[in-house]
Amino acid sequence: MHKLVILIEMLENWQEFESRWPEFLHLVEILPGLQREATSRVEHFLYGNTPVAQMHELFFKTQAEAEQALMTPAGQAAGRLLQQITGGRLLLFFAEHKEDDLENIRKFMPPTEV
Repeated sequence: MHKLVILIEMLENWQEFESRWPEFLHLVEILPGLQREATSRVEHFLYGNTPVAQMHELFFKTQAEAEQALMTPAGQAAGRLLQQITGGRLLLFFAEHKEDDLENIRKFMPPTEV
């Protein structure tokens, strides 16, 4: 699985961003090939040069599907809107996504002494 990750920096006018965010969601939620999405709001920034306020992830089967989705009219409109509502204060990147649950991970861990 691959995902498009959107990291949104701290913004001066967060209320304006919040009021337009549903417009962005409506556009990305109709992208072809979208498997699921997730939004994470940062509650406490710990470290780094670019404080991030929010992360949004769009999951696709392949990076090619994600790239194709971004080229659709909805993908292009979502990109323009995202630039407008963030003033370009964001990071975008593709990432390969691998996930495992803790129960499976523990099957392969050596016993630990307490």
